[in-house]
Amino acid sequence: MLAGNRLRSLPATLADCHRLELLRIAANRLTELPAWMLSLPALAWLAYADNPLCVEHLAEPIRPIAWQQLSIGQRLGEGASGIIQQAVWRDEDDERTVAVKLYKGSITSDGSPLNEMAACIAAGHHKHLIEVLGQISGHPAQQNGLVMELIAPDFTNLAGAPSLESCSRDVYASEARFSLPVLLRLATGIASVTAHLHANGITHGDLYGHNILWQADGNCLLGDFGAASFHPSAGAGQALERIEARAFGILLGELLERCDAEPQDQNVIDGLQALQTLCVQADSQQRPSLAEVHLQLKAWSA
Repeated sequence: MLAGNRLRSLPATLADCHRLELLRIAANRLTELPAWMLSLPALAWLAYADNPLCVEHLAEPIRPIAWQQLSIGQRLGEGASGIIQQAVWRDEDDERTVAVKLYKGSITSDGSPLNEMAACIAAGHHKHLIEVLGQISGHPAQQNGLVMELIAPDFTNLAGAPSLESCSRDVYASEARFSLPVLLRLATGIASVTAHLHANGITHGDLYGHNILWQADGNCLLGDFGAASFHPSAGAGQALERIEARAFGILLGELLERCDAEPQDQNVIDGLQALQTLCVQADSQQRPSLAEVHLQLKAWSA
């Protein structure tokens, strides 16, 4: 956790940290991502926003929603970057129940909450993302915020966040089991949305089960953009996608460990295990892109 300092460079000896999996270097003064970092064999979760290396991202056009049009209700949740509340949005003759996220101004271990907001907007539309309906304007305390769709109440977190005992691995309920069709729907959905993010120049940075909301049939949504960062360049973007492919591979492995497959499904299971091995291999340049992963999973899901 090196975020929020004034670091202009990182020690080259970090290149010897072959088991380093998670790195938070947001909100520093770094002008580049070192080549050795992008090829670390175990790195899977990287947050680097709010550094000079990040190309200034032009704000995406988004609908302004006046604070006066919102009637704030119950609190739905709170994280390091902000508070989420249920609200009623009244726009002329229309009325809709929505979720409102008001962002805090302080730096978190992942960077600035305002960068999270920019990434949420830039991510655009995808069926496995929570839809952003507009950006709040005219808040009495000038607080930044987004209005988002209110998701169905039967969505739950796929896993719990890592513990001191599990270190960098999520904690799943002891009874968590997945049928092969549910596993395929989950994995295909997450591969699709992460490929979409990288196609739009965004690294999620925190691709974990605890940041995935899912329903019992395998439908899923990828949330929590607190560690999201924009690609500094096209070349770096390819390397960053391979880092995120490792995070996906770890997730896929966790699902496979909990899969109740039928004997006739063994060929698909073998294929999934081979894909998982490709995603987590030490040579990051040999990992498949997330688009390639998605295409393979779609073929098994057909």
